[in-house]
Amino acid sequence: MSDTPPDRLATNPDSPYYDAALLERGVGVRFKGVDKNNVDEYCVSEGWVRLSLPSKDRRGNPMTIKLQGVVEPYFRDAD
Repeated sequence: MSDTPPDRLATNPDSPYYDAALLERGVGVRFKGVDKNNVDEYCVSEGWVRLSLPSKDRRGNPMTIKLQGVVEPYFRDAD
């Protein structure tokens, strides 16, 4: 595997950017210099993250908010 996380990654299995192997390895996201634990999806090249909120939408999916800023993904393990 590469030592660099992908440009875009999502935790939702229905997304085309979902990758179970990478998520199992452990990808952390630093957004504007702060580690975030509730990142649902990110895109480095476009500079945004989608954060999960504690409430659900009418279909039972977690509601999300999209924020713009500097995104720095990293692998949590030391392979």
